[in-house]
Amino acid sequence: MGKQRNFIISGCAGRMGREIIRQALAPGGAGERLRIIGGVEAKGSDAVGVDMGRLAGLDDIGITVGDSLLDLVTQAEGIIEFSTPEATAEHAALAAQGRIAHIIGATAINDEQQKRINAAARHSVIVQASNMSLGMTLLAELARLGAKHLGEEWDVEILESHHRNKVDAPSGSAWFLAQAIADAREQKLSDVAELERHTQRKPRTPGSIGMAARRGGGIIGEHEILFAGNGEHIALTHRAEDRAIYARGALHALEWACDGKKPGLYDMRDVLGFGENK
Repeated sequence: MGKQRNFIISGCAGRMGREIIRQALAPGGAGERLRIIGGVEAKGSDAVGVDMGRLAGLDDIGITVGDSLLDLVTQAEGIIEFSTPEATAEHAALAAQGRIAHIIGATAINDEQQKRINAAARHSVIVQASNMSLGMTLLAELARLGAKHLGEEWDVEILESHHRNKVDAPSGSAWFLAQAIADAREQKLSDVAELERHTQRKPRTPGSIGMAARRGGGIIGEHEILFAGNGEHIALTHRAEDRAIYARGALHALEWACDGKKPGLYDMRDVLGFGENK
Protein backbone atom coordinates (compact mmCIF):
# COMPACT_ATOMS: atom_id res chain seq x y z
CA MET A 1 0.00 0.00 0.00
CA GLY A 2 1.31 3.43 -0.94
CA LYS A 3 1.17 6.62 1.03
CA GLN A 4 -2.17 7.47 2.64
CA ARG A 5 -3.51 10.94 1.95
CA ASN A 6 -4.90 12.76 4.98
CA PHE A 7 -8.21 14.50 4.39
CA ILE A 8 -11.01 16.39 6.10
CA ILE A 9 -14.77 16.21 5.53
CA SER A 10 -16.67 19.49 5.70
CA GLY A 11 -20.37 18.96 6.28
CA CYS A 12 -19.67 15.54 7.77
CA ALA A 13 -23.04 15.26 9.56
CA GLY A 14 -25.04 15.59 6.35
CA ARG A 15 -26.27 12.66 4.30
CA MET A 16 -23.31 12.82 1.93
CA GLY A 17 -20.81 13.52 4.71
CA ARG A 18 -21.86 10.41 6.61
CA GLU A 19 -21.72 8.33 3.43
CA ILE A 20 -18.18 9.55 2.71
CA ILE A 21 -17.15 8.46 6.22
CA ARG A 22 -18.62 5.00 5.62
CA GLN A 23 -16.98 4.60 2.22
CA ALA A 24 -13.60 5.84 3.47
CA LEU A 25 -13.68 3.34 6.33
CA ALA A 26 -14.98 0.39 4.30
CA PRO A 27 -12.49 -2.53 4.02
CA GLY A 28 -10.74 -2.72 0.67
CA GLY A 29 -11.99 0.68 -0.47
CA ALA A 30 -10.49 4.13 -0.83
CA GLY A 31 -9.71 4.14 2.90
CA GLU A 32 -6.61 2.11 2.20
CA ARG A 33 -5.26 5.13 0.33
CA LEU A 34 -7.10 7.95 2.10
CA ARG A 35 -7.23 8.64 5.83
CA ILE A 36 -9.80 10.78 7.63
CA ILE A 37 -8.12 13.10 10.11
CA GLY A 38 -11.07 15.33 10.94
CA GLY A 39 -14.51 16.61 10.14
CA VAL A 40 -16.29 19.91 10.68
CA GLU A 41 -19.85 21.12 11.09
CA ALA A 42 -21.36 24.53 11.80
CA LYS A 43 -20.93 26.01 15.25
CA GLY A 44 -23.79 24.89 17.47
CA SER A 45 -24.48 21.72 15.52
CA ASP A 46 -25.47 18.69 17.60
CA ALA A 47 -22.79 16.74 15.71
CA VAL A 48 -19.90 18.78 17.16
CA GLY A 49 -18.00 16.63 19.66
CA VAL A 50 -19.47 13.37 18.35
CA ASP A 51 -17.10 10.62 17.19
CA MET A 52 -17.11 10.50 13.37
CA GLY A 53 -17.47 6.73 13.30
CA ARG A 54 -20.55 6.85 15.51
CA LEU A 55 -21.93 9.69 13.38
CA ALA A 56 -21.87 7.34 10.39
CA GLY A 57 -23.41 4.43 12.31
CA LEU A 58 -20.08 2.65 12.79
CA ASP A 59 -17.75 1.97 15.71
CA ASP A 60 -15.89 4.94 17.21
CA ILE A 61 -12.68 5.87 15.40
CA GLY A 62 -11.31 8.28 17.97
CA ILE A 63 -11.86 11.41 15.85
CA THR A 64 -14.55 13.85 16.91
CA VAL A 65 -16.38 16.44 14.84
CA GLY A 66 -15.12 20.01 15.21
CA ASP A 67 -16.50 23.41 14.22
CA SER A 68 -13.41 25.03 12.70
CA LEU A 69 -11.38 24.01 9.68
CA LEU A 70 -8.47 26.30 10.47
CA ASP A 71 -6.61 23.97 12.85
CA LEU A 72 -6.97 20.98 10.52
CA VAL A 73 -5.78 22.46 7.23
CA THR A 74 -2.08 22.24 8.08
CA GLN A 75 -2.42 18.49 8.77
CA ALA A 76 -4.34 17.55 5.62
CA GLU A 77 -3.73 17.15 1.90
CA GLY A 78 -7.35 17.64 0.93
CA ILE A 79 -10.91 18.57 1.89
CA ILE A 80 -14.15 17.02 0.67
CA GLU A 81 -16.90 19.62 0.87
CA PHE A 82 -20.65 18.97 1.07
CA SER A 83 -21.60 21.94 3.23
CA THR A 84 -23.35 25.28 2.67
CA PRO A 85 -22.37 27.58 -0.23
CA GLU A 86 -21.02 30.24 2.16
CA ALA A 87 -18.89 27.75 4.11
CA THR A 88 -17.65 26.32 0.81
CA ALA A 89 -16.39 29.71 -0.37
CA GLU A 90 -14.68 30.37 2.97
CA HIS A 91 -13.06 26.95 3.00
CA ALA A 92 -11.85 27.40 -0.59
CA ALA A 93 -9.77 30.35 0.63
CA LEU A 94 -8.36 28.28 3.52
CA ALA A 95 -7.51 25.40 1.18
CA ALA A 96 -5.74 27.84 -1.12
CA GLN A 97 -3.70 29.24 1.77
CA GLY A 98 -2.73 25.71 2.77
CA ARG A 99 -2.14 24.67 -0.87
CA ILE A 100 -4.31 21.56 -0.40
CA ALA A 101 -6.87 19.97 -2.71
CA HIS A 102 -10.53 20.91 -2.38
CA ILE A 103 -13.30 18.65 -3.68
CA ILE A 104 -16.55 20.62 -3.89
CA GLY A 105 -19.90 18.88 -4.17
CA ALA A 106 -21.91 21.71 -2.61
CA THR A 107 -24.61 23.18 -4.84
CA ALA A 108 -26.65 26.42 -5.06
CA ILE A 109 -23.44 28.47 -5.13
CA ASN A 110 -24.08 32.07 -6.22
CA ASP A 111 -21.96 34.21 -8.53
CA GLU A 112 -20.09 35.99 -5.74
CA GLN A 113 -19.22 32.71 -4.01
CA GLN A 114 -18.14 31.21 -7.33
CA LYS A 115 -15.79 34.13 -7.91
CA ARG A 116 -14.15 33.37 -4.56
CA ILE A 117 -13.79 29.72 -5.51
CA ASN A 118 -12.31 30.69 -8.88
CA ALA A 119 -9.80 32.94 -7.12
CA ALA A 120 -8.81 30.12 -4.75
CA ALA A 121 -8.18 27.83 -7.73
CA ARG A 122 -5.18 29.97 -8.67
CA HIS A 123 -3.38 28.48 -5.66
CA SER A 124 -4.98 25.07 -5.07
CA VAL A 125 -6.42 22.12 -6.98
CA ILE A 126 -10.21 22.34 -6.91
CA VAL A 127 -12.55 19.72 -8.34
CA GLN A 128 -16.09 21.12 -8.45
CA ALA A 129 -19.09 19.13 -9.64
CA SER A 130 -22.81 19.06 -8.86
CA ASN A 131 -22.81 15.30 -9.44
CA MET A 132 -19.79 13.23 -8.38
CA SER A 133 -20.99 9.95 -9.91
CA LEU A 134 -18.47 8.45 -12.31
CA GLY A 135 -21.32 6.86 -14.28
CA MET A 136 -23.15 10.17 -14.70
CA THR A 137 -19.93 11.81 -15.83
CA LEU A 138 -19.57 9.14 -18.51
CA LEU A 139 -23.24 9.51 -19.50
CA ALA A 140 -22.75 13.23 -20.01
CA GLU A 141 -19.72 12.54 -22.19
CA LEU A 142 -21.67 10.06 -24.32
CA ALA A 143 -24.47 12.63 -24.64
CA ARG A 144 -21.95 15.28 -25.67
CA LEU A 145 -20.53 12.91 -28.30
CA GLY A 146 -23.98 12.07 -29.64
CA ALA A 147 -25.09 15.69 -29.80
CA LYS A 148 -21.95 16.72 -31.61
CA HIS A 149 -22.09 14.04 -34.31
CA LEU A 150 -25.82 13.53 -34.80
CA GLY A 151 -26.67 17.21 -35.14
CA GLU A 152 -29.83 19.18 -34.46
CA GLU A 153 -31.94 17.14 -36.89
CA TRP A 154 -32.06 14.54 -34.10
CA ASP A 155 -34.52 15.53 -31.37
CA VAL A 156 -33.26 15.32 -27.78
CA GLU A 157 -35.42 14.58 -24.74
CA ILE A 158 -34.28 14.11 -21.12
CA LEU A 159 -36.48 12.24 -18.65
CA GLU A 160 -35.51 12.07 -14.98
CA SER A 161 -37.11 10.22 -12.05
CA HIS A 162 -36.53 10.78 -8.33
CA HIS A 163 -38.09 10.05 -4.95
CA ARG A 164 -41.30 11.72 -3.84
CA ASN A 165 -39.55 14.20 -1.53
CA LYS A 166 -37.29 15.83 -4.11
CA VAL A 167 -38.39 19.44 -4.51
CA ASP A 168 -36.49 20.72 -7.57
CA ALA A 169 -37.54 19.72 -11.07
CA PRO A 170 -35.88 19.10 -13.41
CA SER A 171 -33.05 17.77 -11.26
CA GLY A 172 -29.64 19.40 -11.15
CA SER A 173 -28.25 16.32 -12.89
CA ALA A 174 -30.79 16.70 -15.72
CA TRP A 175 -29.64 20.29 -16.19
CA PHE A 176 -26.04 19.04 -16.13
CA LEU A 177 -26.81 16.62 -18.97
CA ALA A 178 -28.75 19.25 -20.91
CA GLN A 179 -25.84 21.67 -20.58
CA ALA A 180 -23.44 19.08 -21.99
CA ILE A 181 -25.70 18.61 -25.02
CA ALA A 182 -26.18 22.34 -25.54
CA ASP A 183 -22.44 22.95 -25.31
CA ALA A 184 -21.77 20.26 -27.92
CA ARG A 185 -24.31 21.91 -30.22
CA GLU A 186 -22.95 25.38 -29.45
CA GLN A 187 -26.34 26.43 -28.14
CA LYS A 188 -27.33 28.61 -25.20
CA LEU A 189 -29.25 26.25 -22.92
CA SER A 190 -31.70 28.90 -21.73
CA ASP A 191 -32.74 29.42 -25.36
CA VAL A 192 -33.41 25.76 -26.19
CA ALA A 193 -34.60 24.11 -22.94
CA GLU A 194 -38.27 23.11 -23.20
CA LEU A 195 -39.75 22.40 -19.76
CA GLU A 196 -43.48 22.34 -20.35
CA ARG A 197 -45.81 21.64 -23.24
CA HIS A 198 -49.25 21.37 -21.67
CA THR A 199 -49.87 25.12 -22.06
CA GLN A 200 -48.88 25.12 -25.73
CA ARG A 201 -50.50 23.48 -28.73
CA LYS A 202 -47.78 23.39 -31.35
CA PRO A 203 -45.25 20.95 -32.83
CA ARG A 204 -41.95 20.34 -31.12
CA THR A 205 -39.48 23.22 -31.58
CA PRO A 206 -36.58 22.13 -33.83
CA GLY A 207 -33.25 22.09 -31.99
CA SER A 208 -34.87 22.19 -28.56
CA ILE A 209 -33.88 20.02 -25.59
CA GLY A 210 -37.01 18.67 -23.92
CA MET A 211 -36.87 17.99 -20.18
CA ALA A 212 -39.44 16.17 -18.04
CA ALA A 213 -39.54 15.01 -14.42
CA ARG A 214 -41.26 12.17 -12.53
CA ARG A 215 -41.50 11.93 -8.74
CA GLY A 216 -42.47 8.90 -6.68
CA GLY A 217 -41.52 6.32 -4.08
CA GLY A 218 -37.91 6.05 -3.06
CA ILE A 219 -36.21 6.30 -6.46
CA ILE A 220 -32.66 7.49 -5.87
CA GLY A 221 -32.20 8.82 -9.38
CA GLU A 222 -32.78 7.75 -12.98
CA HIS A 223 -31.88 9.75 -16.07
CA GLU A 224 -32.60 8.86 -19.68
CA ILE A 225 -31.45 10.80 -22.73
CA LEU A 226 -33.37 10.09 -25.93
CA PHE A 227 -31.91 10.95 -29.33
CA ALA A 228 -34.78 10.52 -31.81
CA GLY A 229 -34.11 10.57 -35.53
CA ASN A 230 -36.18 9.60 -38.54
CA GLY A 231 -36.64 5.84 -38.44
CA GLU A 232 -34.34 5.23 -35.46
CA HIS A 233 -33.65 6.38 -31.93
CA ILE A 234 -30.98 5.95 -29.25
CA ALA A 235 -31.60 5.90 -25.50
CA LEU A 236 -28.81 6.44 -22.97
CA THR A 237 -29.73 5.62 -19.37
CA HIS A 238 -28.14 5.90 -15.94
CA ARG A 239 -29.75 4.46 -12.81
CA ALA A 240 -28.40 5.27 -9.35
CA GLU A 241 -28.96 2.24 -7.14
CA ASP A 242 -27.09 3.48 -4.08
CA ARG A 243 -26.20 7.00 -2.90
CA ALA A 244 -22.75 5.64 -2.08
CA ILE A 245 -21.82 6.19 -5.75
CA TYR A 246 -21.55 9.92 -5.09
CA ALA A 247 -19.31 9.40 -2.07
CA ARG A 248 -17.06 7.00 -3.99
CA GLY A 249 -16.84 9.53 -6.82
CA ALA A 250 -15.77 12.27 -4.38
CA LEU A 251 -13.09 10.03 -2.90
CA HIS A 252 -11.88 9.13 -6.40
CA ALA A 253 -11.69 12.84 -7.23
CA LEU A 254 -9.64 13.49 -4.09
CA GLU A 255 -7.11 10.83 -5.00
CA TRP A 256 -6.83 12.31 -8.49
CA ALA A 257 -6.43 15.86 -7.18
CA CYS A 258 -3.67 14.86 -4.76
CA ASP A 259 -1.65 13.15 -7.49
CA GLY A 260 0.59 16.05 -8.49
CA LYS A 261 -2.01 18.16 -10.30
CA LYS A 262 -1.35 21.85 -10.95
CA PRO A 263 -3.55 24.47 -9.26
CA GLY A 264 -6.74 25.10 -11.17
CA LEU A 265 -10.49 24.58 -11.32
CA TYR A 266 -11.36 21.11 -12.57
CA ASP A 267 -14.49 18.96 -12.85
CA MET A 268 -15.30 15.26 -13.02
CA ARG A 269 -14.59 15.25 -16.77
CA ASP A 270 -10.98 16.02 -15.92
CA VAL A 271 -10.94 13.31 -13.25
CA LEU A 272 -12.01 10.69 -15.82
CA GLY A 273 -9.61 12.01 -18.45
CA PHE A 274 -12.16 13.72 -20.71
CA GLY A 275 -10.94 17.24 -19.95
CA GLU A 276 -8.56 17.22 -22.89
CA ASN A 277 -11.63 17.14 -25.13
CA LYS A 278 -13.03 20.41 -23.72
